[in-house]
Amino acid sequence: MRKIRLVALIGVSALLVLILVGPFLVPVPPLENTVPPEQLADPDSRFINVDDLRVHYKITGEGEPTLILLHGFGASTFSWREVMEPLGEVGTVIAFDRPAFGLTQRPLSWEEGENPYTPQAQVAILVGLMDQLNVDQAVLVGNSAGGTVAANAALHHPDRVSALVLVDAAIYEGGGAPSWVRPLLNTPQMDHLGPLLARQLEARGDAFIDSAWHDPGKITPEIRAGYREPLRAQNWDRALWELTKASRELSLDQRLDEITMPSLVITGDDDRIVPTEQSIRLARELPQAELVVIPDCGHLPHEECPEPFLDAVERFLRELAQQGEID
Repeated sequence: MRKIRLVALIGVSALLVLILVGPFLVPVPPLENTVPPEQLADPDSRFINVDDLRVHYKITGEGEPTLILLHGFGASTFSWREVMEPLGEVGTVIAFDRPAFGLTQRPLSWEEGENPYTPQAQVAILVGLMDQLNVDQAVLVGNSAGGTVAANAALHHPDRVSALVLVDAAIYEGGGAPSWVRPLLNTPQMDHLGPLLARQLEARGDAFIDSAWHDPGKITPEIRAGYREPLRAQNWDRALWELTKASRELSLDQRLDEITMPSLVITGDDDRIVPTEQSIRLARELPQAELVVIPDCGHLPHEECPEPFLDAVERFLRELAQQGEID
């Protein structure tokens, strides 16, 4: 019996050592050919400090209303390329890269400040950008996870949001790891392996983009290159892991009745990332929402189907102006 207990103890000890030490034995090679984000900037790129975070943004148009465009997971200001200039004929349009994406700074420590990757910080950075650019109120246009940020901002700062355009918004699912998993994500072992997991975005990027379009045949090599370009920025993998650790479920679906400003919900009829049925439900559960379903379109109507997307947004804005809801 003592021998059995000894063997069991040795086995358990070996397993614990494997669990605790094993991850550190996995090599995490440094990223190659990465550069500071500013070196990847476009001619129309701008940078501004928001609460000590260097934020990359673009702006076009003038006057009111002001529209702020919030991209989804794995995207950047690049994703608004088809619609930004046309929307600029309606008012001022601002698109910026959310933390962990695009060319916005990717801090890896924040001893005295707030973790910029948390859902609360994402909203604070949005409002801080508005303050820096002297925007009192804006129409928030959010796609996918950007729609999550827009809805969260509308709940916490309703006085700063005149209207919402929620484009295949991730409201009911996709809010991050369940609470019981988060302690595991914050262990030293997972911190070591996390960047390797984040690099799967690069390895599987084309497949992810394909799943976001109704017709992947429309995706040109230039579009794929535009999505890959921010993956040349320094520390993109570690920042993406920090975002993963900081994400959490927000239960926004339980507070939709508090979002009382006019809202437009847009979805493609073939969204395989945020299923079309969820957007239909969202339009039904928001107090002042209308729904537009674009046929033969996927998760990114502003990219795959820009003309019907623009028609829907411009009509919505005209109606709000006629009703005195926006300037």
